Amino acid sequence: MEHFEFMETTISKVHQAYLEGSLTAVELIKFYLHRIEAYDKKGPAINSIICVNPNILEEAAAADAYLKEHHALQGPLHGIPVMLKDNFNTSDMPTTAGSIALKGWVPPENAFVVEKLKQAGALILAKTNLHEFAIWGETISSILGQTVNPYDLTRTPGGSSGGTGASIAANIGIIGMGTDTINSVRSPASANSLVGIRPTIGLVSRAGIIPYSLTQDTAGPICRTVEDAVRTLDVIVGYDEKDAETAWSVGQKRDSYIDHLQKDGMEGKRIGILKSLFGKEKYNASTNQVIETALQVFRDHGATLVEVENQIDQSYLNEEVSVHLDDFCHDLNSYLETLPPRWPVHSMKDILDKGLFHPFSEGNMRDAMTRQVGSPRYLEKMYNKIAVRREVMKIMADLHLDAMVYPHQQQLVCKIGSNQLQRNGVLCSSTGFPSICVPAGFAPSPEAPIGVPVGMEIIGRPWSEPVLIEIAYSFEQHSHFRKMPVSTPALED
Repeated sequence: MEHFEFMETTISKVHQAYLEGSLTAVELIKFYLHRIEAYDKKGPAINSIICVNPNILEEAAAADAYLKEHHALQGPLHGIPVMLKDNFNTSDMPTTAGSIALKGWVPPENAFVVEKLKQAGALILAKTNLHEFAIWGETISSILGQTVNPYDLTRTPGGSSGGTGASIAANIGIIGMGTDTINSVRSPASANSLVGIRPTIGLVSRAGIIPYSLTQDTAGPICRTVEDAVRTLDVIVGYDEKDAETAWSVGQKRDSYIDHLQKDGMEGKRIGILKSLFGKEKYNASTNQVIETALQVFRDHGATLVEVENQIDQSYLNEEVSVHLDDFCHDLNSYLETLPPRWPVHSMKDILDKGLFHPFSEGNMRDAMTRQVGSPRYLEKMYNKIAVRREVMKIMADLHLDAMVYPHQQQLVCKIGSNQLQRNGVLCSSTGFPSICVPAGFAPSPEAPIGVPVGMEIIGRPWSEPVLIEIAYSFEQHSHFRKMPVSTPALED
């Protein structure tokens, strides 16, 4: 029986091995459990995992038994291990959002997305660390502490879904699930040489996800390949009566997203280079160089690149358009109010009064408590949001663009103890438009043996996921920029 190559494996390779009888789900799970033991708390101590599913081996055995009995896979994600950000409700494991205020909280039912994954046959391997309550980008929490970047152990893994990103990059699990309110799927994708998809607002239900800003929250996959991310997206989309925003998605998905995995998908596409989202300072040079090199892949494979000179300003979007902090207290309280009467907190004020937070989070939480949904300032930002949406659509219409590209982060992902700066993900989160972040290469840094990953975002019009997938998949197939981190190599059998 041919040896199965576990490292960098994919959904399709695992399924082929399952059907051939050369791999079982139990063997696959044991492989990842071995890596968790070796690398998450020991070795490089990635510190990405809050909780391992205590029933995972039994669930894997059940998947194997189904295949043995039926000689078929039980759904499109049969036996595929998922690393799930710990703000998705799970009825069989605690859901903490990274906060000691929720330590031990087991929700009564799964999030809509979790239910969809399970119905497709996926196995929830573990819950991963996040920046506490998903409110920022360094992935530090009161429940677990700091997750580190496997490519450079002195840097953060991005965030807030950094535990998911670090574990998937380190070949722990196959599917990663994150949430994205400002940058939080694409930031860890960029920082860990991964693919991250932020779908159009309304395509994926947020029901059962601890909210940050229901104006901007969504969920999406973080995977090592475009194909795996797309196979996951195909499963998790759909109307959910518990999230009214998903009503907008009805009728938008006309076929399987998998049909758009086309190697020549960038051919004939017009792609804008959004120059205003490239950094202008000396410390931006290494990121810009990586992106400039990556852009040549488009030129070499049939795409037309168009420079976009419109001044879309990242800091303006953060300060005058995004309502993440404005919604935060109101929307988190809506979740905390549903906790049982015996629970010690039912509001953000309770969390602060009882000191149940990481010091890194306190400033944002206190700021959020001074803001009010529906205030004149809030309405001003919502008005600005409409204007930016219109401006982006007009740029694409005037220049006949299929998509636009730019670096996800204008400078390298930050060092531990620092704050993320100059992240461009706010363009999509503040407009609700979709984007896919793909590996664009590596920038040199003294503490990074193969360099620090740099990600490129590809943004499109609302509901243009098929077009973005065609571009992203074609780019990946012609570039193959992803590399494994050297800190988490293959283990001896």
